[in-house]
Parts: sequence; C-alpha cells; structure tokens
Amino acid sequence: MKTDFSSRLTSLQKRLRRKKYDALLVTEPFNRRYLSGYTATDHGISETAGVLLIPATGKPCLLTDSRFVLQAEEEAVGFEVVLYPRGLAPLLKKNLPRLGIETLAFESQYMLHATVGRLQKTLADVGVRLVATTGMIEQMRLIKSEDEIGLLKRSVLRNEQVFSLVYNTIEPGMSEREIALALELTMHELGAERPSFETIVAFGENGAKPHAVPGDRILKSGEIVLIDMGLVLDGYCSDMTRTVVAGKPDAIYLERLRVVRQAQLAGIRAIRAGVTCRQVDLAARKIIDDAGYSKYFGHALGHGVGLAVHENPRLSSRSRQKLKSGMVVTVEPGIYIPGWGGIRLENMVVVREDGAEVLNEDTTGLNL
Repeated sequence: MKTDFSSRLTSLQKRLRRKKYDALLVTEPFNRRYLSGYTATDHGISETAGVLLIPATGKPCLLTDSRFVLQAEEEAVGFEVVLYPRGLAPLLKKNLPRLGIETLAFESQYMLHATVGRLQKTLADVGVRLVATTGMIEQMRLIKSEDEIGLLKRSVLRNEQVFSLVYNTIEPGMSEREIALALELTMHELGAERPSFETIVAFGENGAKPHAVPGDRILKSGEIVLIDMGLVLDGYCSDMTRTVVAGKPDAIYLERLRVVRQAQLAGIRAIRAGVTCRQVDLAARKIIDDAGYSKYFGHALGHGVGLAVHENPRLSSRSRQKLKSGMVVTVEPGIYIPGWGGIRLENMVVVREDGAEVLNEDTTGLNL
C-alpha cells in the first residue's frame, strides 16, 4: 500500500501559507514519519534521528547526520537529504537565509527549552524569528484515510492473532513476566515492528492497577488475568485489552465483567460523527455508575490510535471535542477494586457518520 505523502505535504504547506510562516521545523518522530515515510527512531527527545524542514513553498528537506543518511535517502522520497556535520543550529544558520526563510515555526510540544534557546540565539544573528506552534500536524493526523484504516485493521487483527496463540498456552504456574515476554516475542515472530507500548499482564489484585508492570507473580487457578497489549505493523498501532480467568470464573467476577461489557457496548453505540467525546464517555460511565462501581472507574473511556498508540481525540468526560468520521478510538471501560483486582475490556473502533465500526474480531472473555 503506497502512501501519498505529497498530498499531506501540500496540505501542510497551505496551512503554513495561511499562517504566514515561511517554514516549519518538524521534530516529533510520528509527525516526521507521517509526512515523509522516514522510519528512523530517536534515542529520546535529546538525540534526534533527523528533522524535517518544510518550506511554505518549494521542496522539503530532511536534515540528519551521517548515521542515518542512507536510510533517509531510501525512505524519504521527494525530500532533499541534507547532512549537518556540525549540528542542526549551524546548518540552519547557513541555509535559512539562502532559502528566504525569515519566520521559522517549530513544534513547541516536542522541542527542549534548551534547544529552542540555542536556536533563537544562533538564528537571531541572521534575522530568523522562531515561532512556537502546537498540533499543526496532529490535527491532520486526526482523520484517518481509508488506507490508514486498512493498516490499523491489519494491526488489530495481527495483535489478535498474537493474543490467541499465547492465550492458548496460559496456565497456572506461569508468571506475569513470562506471559508478557511470550506475547512480545510472538509479535516479532509474526512481523510486528515492535510492541506499541510495554505489554501489561496482571494477575489477581494486581489488575487493580490500570498500568500494572508484569512481575514475578505466579498465576494460581481461579485468578483473574488482565492483558493489555498492542503492536506496530507497517507503522500503525493496535491496542486491545482482554480480561479472563484461569479456570472457572465465580459469580462476582461474572457480574462485574458483564457491567464492564455493557459499558463498552454503550460507549460503542454512542459513537458517531457529531457526538462529543464527553457524551460517549458518559454513556459508558453511566452503566458503571448505575451498577454501583463509579469510584472504581477513574480513567477516561478511550483515546485515538494511529501512528502513535495514544493520540487525540480523548474520550473523556472533560472533552467537548466533536467526533468526526474517520477518527479511530479505543473504547476501554474498566473496574479496578483494590484488594480484589480489575477488569478492563478494550476494542478499537472507527467513527463513521452513522455509528461505530468495530475493528476487532476477537471475542475472548467479552460475552461470558
């Protein structure tokens, strides 16, 4: 599937001209990949694999160092690849005046304050003004194309395939860490680039921690097993949570599972273009509240997924943002009771004009 990066660049350049910016410096890794197809990863925010210089008109550039030049030339088709042997700031100082760039926008949410300070000092000498921006490319990424939705669907189904293979091996005596490692190893064996986040496996009362870290705890018969997992395939993320029992579930577990499942279904039914994130969250939350578990569901109902596993929009009771067709979100209600454990069920859905399209096909533990 060939991505049309040129249309994304054209759209961004129109935005730059409307805002009267001469160029944008793109440093956020997912935004960099979205615009160029360049897949190199940063080693933290302070060590970049390269930045994009997108002029309001003209050919874009990918600025990097010698470690990444071959990869950049192979992947960033349509970009001029420029090396900075002495660092980014000296290169910009030399080239921006030549390109007629006087106003340079930058991504304020992904550039260190110290870096901005150095750039301001360096570029002031050649009359270039830095302007902070937020969310310009993230706004473009909110609405997924049908090609992107197809890639997300593939990622979801591959994630389910991994889950199914490992789920069938789970038995008492295994540790949380052992299962998490098996899941991540299987992801790689089935062609994933990497997990989209650190896999969560929690037994028993550890499930009361929404972001539990797998440890050495050994699974006992009858215990709850909560698994939250996702992988990256062709750049796009998946995110799924299943909660099951090692053995026969008791009546309390079944009652609470049904509450969470009904909350998830209520949230999914509420999703359609034009509805606010708040309305969707509250539709699911009402089911949990009415069942008497309101204080045990503290997080938002869901979040956007795309190149990053956590994107906008946020299905939160505080968000009045309206959903639009083509957005992809998780729906993941939960109940977390200290000393007992937790239940979370998570599927990914596409917002459509007339409702929600569920991308998941796995039903493990959903309808007990």
